[in-house]
Amino acid sequence: MSASMVRATVRAVSKRKILSTRAALTLTPAAVNKIRLLLQSKPEYIGLKVGVRTRGCNGLTYTLDYTKDKDTSDEEVLQDGVRVFIAKKAQLTLLGTEMDFVESKLSSEFVFNNPNIKGTCGCGESFNM
Repeated sequence: MSASMVRATVRAVSKRKILSTRAALTLTPAAVNKIRLLLQSKPEYIGLKVGVRTRGCNGLTYTLDYTKDKDTSDEEVLQDGVRVFIAKKAQLTLLGTEMDFVESKLSSEFVFNNPNIKGTCGCGESFNM
């Protein structure tokens, strides 16, 4: 069982060298700290689940939810004591992606810096591959 979480933005990253890593997704220190803070107030959840669904003007959008358990098809990313699970449908869309948390005067959100994206919509919420 999962509950809806927060908004996420997608950025297409060009000319970024893809780093070889065992994890499908890497987290910045800001993302690790924010996830840790979110989970402290919800001890019944073990981590966050990243999914993908058809939505928006460009085709796909990422979803973020709290999760109480790991599905058998989920990919688990464990970084600095924080657990992020990637739903099966989202695994190929996230390869080489960096998950960041960005705060500004007007917003605070998770940002997926993804080198595989071919295009995004104007608001950055949906993308295509």
